[in-house]
Amino acid sequence: MSIFKRFLFAAFVFSLSIWALMNKPFQLGLDLKGGVSIILEAQEAPDRAVTNEDMLGIIDVIRGRINALGLTEPLIMKKGINQVVVELPGVSDLDRALSLIGETAQLTFHEAQWGPQNVERLTEEEKTLLFGADANIVYFNQELSSNDVLRRPLILGKKVLQGSQIAEAYAGTDPYGSPVVNIKFNAEGSDIFYTVSKNNVGRPIAMLLDGVPISAPNINEPIMGGTAVVSGSFTTEEVKDLVIKLRAGSLPVPVEILSHRFVGPTLGLDSIKGGATAGMIGFGLVILYMIISFRFFGVMAVVALGYYATFTLAILKLMDATLTLPGIAGLILTLGMAVDANIIIFCRIKDEYKNGDTMGSSIKEGFSKAFVAILDSNVTTLFSAMVLFWLGTGSIKGFALTLSIGVLVSMYSSLFVTKLFIELFLSRFKLPHYLLISGGTHD
Repeated sequence: MSIFKRFLFAAFVFSLSIWALMNKPFQLGLDLKGGVSIILEAQEAPDRAVTNEDMLGIIDVIRGRINALGLTEPLIMKKGINQVVVELPGVSDLDRALSLIGETAQLTFHEAQWGPQNVERLTEEEKTLLFGADANIVYFNQELSSNDVLRRPLILGKKVLQGSQIAEAYAGTDPYGSPVVNIKFNAEGSDIFYTVSKNNVGRPIAMLLDGVPISAPNINEPIMGGTAVVSGSFTTEEVKDLVIKLRAGSLPVPVEILSHRFVGPTLGLDSIKGGATAGMIGFGLVILYMIISFRFFGVMAVVALGYYATFTLAILKLMDATLTLPGIAGLILTLGMAVDANIIIFCRIKDEYKNGDTMGSSIKEGFSKAFVAILDSNVTTLFSAMVLFWLGTGSIKGFALTLSIGVLVSMYSSLFVTKLFIELFLSRFKLPHYLLISGGTHD
């Protein structure tokens, strides 16, 4: 490929990188942006232990709920045997996150009947006398036609439907403008709901979410079509969250929130400033060393490093990769690795020049003979990064990703871009020998 074609390709890549840096924001991780960190533990039932399938189901359901919120790059991973770690960068409402993630969201439908009015709570004796000792009673705030609210017992019968038989759920409003959840059952659920509504005309159907009554509408006539409305004293946000839970499904087993914390953005800002400072100091020392040690070639390497840094950051932005503090460390590390490749090349050029070759021939042979050594060292680093990405979690994956991208771009930068800059400059300008290299037989 001619120098002109290589220059056009490098210019196109650089232009695309500048566009990405100017038009796409960085996705920052929890340690940089702040957010919510939650640890959940699956609870064993008396008759069964928590299985690996249960844990995978919990992760899938939580991921579905979080994705519905439109959050970018959440971390959801298994920890130990029965724990799940959830990290949500950029989330500031801890209570909502806990409600959305921690609730099992098991929606059930029960045949029911109202208990006596003007009774807010039955004693055990009254419960046994009226309905029997085994009666399942919950207490529900019933809205009356006068807009008054009456708290009264609700006697639950058998469970007739559950959330797994819901095909669709979406937010809506009732005729009075109050937020409600519209649900549509699958074929099996539609048949059951029609039969239950036909057999319970004049009586309520109780809807419970994780055992808490949220609605108990009276059935006025058999309901066909497999649709129902879940109403209650919901806010618009509560309806949205309930829709998310119903669409994502219920957790296979209940979970307990072991710990939760809000990570403020102050730590993130300090980390970004510290990382930027470290990068600038490191880059400055690299520039100083390269120019003193390799003169003109060092200058070309520094220009290529600027190209490398721009291209690497652009790739991370285009991939919507989450930048974490270990990721920044990975970028700084690959900056040093990119310099290392240039040092190998320049030392080979110097050796060839000492043996009496011309400068043009020394440059060609230096890049050619250094290629194998650079390839071997970078491939072994890539293998290590792949293992880290495969076995690591969270920020370790971020470090492995940035390291891998940095290694690949550093190879392109040192073997292609640096050589291009050197050839372009020397084809246009004739530099004094002492600015090119030292220690050769031509001194």
